[in-house]
Amino acid sequence: MKIKLMLILGAVLACTAAAIVQNQKADASTSNEITLNREILRDPHIPAEGNTKGDLTIVEYFDYQCSTCKKVNPIVQQIVHEDGHVRLVFKDWPIFGGISIYASRLALAAKFQNKFSEAHKALISARGKLTRESALTALAKAGIDVSRAQRDLATHRKEIDTILARNREQATALGYQGPPAFVIGHFRVPAVFNTANFKEYIAYARALAKRAQR
Repeated sequence: MKIKLMLILGAVLACTAAAIVQNQKADASTSNEITLNREILRDPHIPAEGNTKGDLTIVEYFDYQCSTCKKVNPIVQQIVHEDGHVRLVFKDWPIFGGISIYASRLALAAKFQNKFSEAHKALISARGKLTRESALTALAKAGIDVSRAQRDLATHRKEIDTILARNREQATALGYQGPPAFVIGHFRVPAVFNTANFKEYIAYARALAKRAQR
């Protein structure tokens, strides 16, 4: 199996150094493990998809204007559906500025009407260059109450921007050059791959997790 996986635990978690510092007296590996789960794999402010009780979590850092993110999304969705035991977390990383940030803010605002999944699918599937108008149209067609989303965005702007800042800090600290980028289990995968490669990454991450539990 020709797979190169980079372990997250350790110095690469610089983005969550503050949390580790607060727990300086704890064992380093245990502290990093807790931080990994709380800050990256299980951020309570970002809705999870797939099997929320699955044995493996996949995190994707993405941008709604990233053409590669759009191409890889069906692959990710299919694999998660077929596997049945994967918990999936989408983390907005709007590196293309303006409209990317606006789209990410709207998608996160949609979570307040329990429509984050619908918003994400609508925006990541949108064809052509996004504009404010096309983003709003896509959301409306997906059944999102656009007026409410805009109100929720205004009300929760600070919380939403904090999430985006945290995602950016994590992606940067993990050494990613741009989206799409993944965390599979306890490994970072800063690359794009096909269905077969993706399944190999998942299988390998699970095998190592089981080995660590022995």
